[in-house]
Amino acid sequence: MLVRYFAAARAAAGVEEETYHLPAGSSLEALLEAALAVERPTPPEGTPELSRIVARSSFLRNEVAVRDRSVPLDAGDVIDVLPPFAGG
Repeated sequence: MLVRYFAAARAAAGVEEETYHLPAGSSLEALLEAALAVERPTPPEGTPELSRIVARSSFLRNEVAVRDRSVPLDAGDVIDVLPPFAGG
């Protein structure tokens, strides 16, 4: 499963994307827990920790919005982590 981070999530994660090898059928919640368990460098000053960003983020699974974190995932899924954006 590929996780892609955008905006503040990318800054907090320290990478643009990561691959995780979880069993097929693992939930989005399990994938997020795996991502949050990774030891990461301290984010840039003023950037919240990844766990705080993920808690407020929206997610896309293969470019389709996902609101239910218990949804089962497939090995080839791409998950986008989209933190709240400001602007207009």
